[in-house]
Amino acid sequence: MSMDDERGWGSDDPGNRSADAYSTLGGTRQTRTRMPGGGGDDGDAYGRRPARTSRSLIMAVGVVVLLIAAIAFANQGGGDSSGGGSEKKPQAGSNATAATGTKPVQGKTGSIASGFAHDQQGAQSAAANYAVALGSADMFNPDRRHAIVQAITDSSKIDELQAGFDADYSEEFAMQIGLSEDGVAPAGSTFVNRTLPAGTKVLNYSEATARIEVWCSGLFGLAGDSSTKPVTNGWFTVSFTLTWDGNDWKILDTGQKEGPTPVTGDNPVSGSTEIADAVTQFGGFTYAR
Repeated sequence: MSMDDERGWGSDDPGNRSADAYSTLGGTRQTRTRMPGGGGDDGDAYGRRPARTSRSLIMAVGVVVLLIAAIAFANQGGGDSSGGGSEKKPQAGSNATAATGTKPVQGKTGSIASGFAHDQQGAQSAAANYAVALGSADMFNPDRRHAIVQAITDSSKIDELQAGFDADYSEEFAMQIGLSEDGVAPAGSTFVNRTLPAGTKVLNYSEATARIEVWCSGLFGLAGDSSTKPVTNGWFTVSFTLTWDGNDWKILDTGQKEGPTPVTGDNPVSGSTEIADAVTQFGGFTYAR
């Protein structure tokens, strides 16, 4: 808290406070009365200056310095972790929503982050990034879908998971939502399929495997004036079983369920052009816990 917030501490001249105090009380704690024409030159009681003004000024300045030092020390909050009891402890419940973790990984396999740490944080970060990749528009293109699956899946499970995703993102499904068999949107439209992780949770963890859930929001549909599948928003939770292959976390299996879903806000719905522009102009992120 700034000293200026305290009543009487905002003055630039600490000496004014001493002078104010002595305008009523003299240095000898006697009531002073100034008489008209009181002879100040002859040193009598009526013209006498306060006895200890300079000493009082020094004391007032000393008090201010001590207060500044005390406040500065309090604001440090025991910054040195060796200070024992002075270290601030996090409030209960704050870790669940606080921004935590180290900076995102530097490695990439194609467009997907890689090289995650071999710990719980690394497993959560891997799961969040894998959810984004598996919930992207690229999954509707067979070649890009296969590249994604092979990049993030354990070698023992690639064939199994690739067959499952091929069935989920079939040509028939693509045509139902207005895409070509290669996942291309019709002229004048923009296909939107984007997954936005809101948080991660560790269900269980060991050095060999980890079970992680990722709570997500998603955008899906066709943005265009003639679209019959407008872009909608949904909430879902993706689960992963990950294994450590010696270099990185890889997927063994994955699943998905609806929710948790919050109440829809009162924001007005944007037009298809605004949505299409947002999808092309706003890039995604590399997620880290």
